[in-house]
Amino acid sequence: MFSYVDKAVREKLEADTLMVTLNRDSTIVSSEDSSAYMSILGPVPIPRMIGSREVELDWYPFVRRTELSHVWEAARQVVKGGSDAFRELLHSSMSVNSVFALKGFADSDSPLVRLHSCCLTGDVFGSRRCDCGPQLNEAFERIAQEGCGAIVYMSGHEGRGIGLWAKAVTYLLQDHGQNTYEANSALGLPEDSRDFGDAAVLLRYFLKGRPVRLMSNNLDKRTQLERGGQPVLDISPIVAGVCSHNVDYLRSKREKGHLVPDDL
Repeated sequence: MFSYVDKAVREKLEADTLMVTLNRDSTIVSSEDSSAYMSILGPVPIPRMIGSREVELDWYPFVRRTELSHVWEAARQVVKGGSDAFRELLHSSMSVNSVFALKGFADSDSPLVRLHSCCLTGDVFGSRRCDCGPQLNEAFERIAQEGCGAIVYMSGHEGRGIGLWAKAVTYLLQDHGQNTYEANSALGLPEDSRDFGDAAVLLRYFLKGRPVRLMSNNLDKRTQLERGGQPVLDISPIVAGVCSHNVDYLRSKREKGHLVPDDL
């Protein structure tokens, strides 16, 4: 599926160590190995403006290796009424995620790391209905100031896992009085279906057991990383972009246990 690369190209990339295959234990295995779980490309040089200066980041796209048989099985589950199986497949197995790391990330001790869920409306379109775009920018600023760190960008997490179309519907529901969690539930969807297990596999590969300092307001991210075997030294709240358009959204998150200050 998404991990497919023409055999001749793949062999060249593997020989140059620009493509590696991991098993669930974050160990490099052959791309033909039965335990192959995730493919990682890179580093791909990405120059980016952070603040007023240009910084070259190392980009590593990574994707779960999804066999066609798994897709057919998920499709059968949908026919039987098990739509959750197909939703999980789409979100966790058919999304190309990314790591944007400063040079030397893999050799650093307790680097700053942000697990950032894709938010097209906030990250790209600049919507102020959430704080996602400002949080992403703040995270890049922090790792640049630190001189070490990475952003793990989870592309299948739009709307806490419901996708862009459903997210647009929830916005309309929110405009009629529901909060962000109630709106998800009103559509028969989970309040939060995000899975950060693949991020844990990826970080364990890079850091070889060394801990991260996690930039997040969401304690569940720490729980999921640690459950996946990636140590977390501490968690640092990241509050940015608060405005009249998203203050109720942030209060709803605080009620769910996020590290959002009372004095918004």
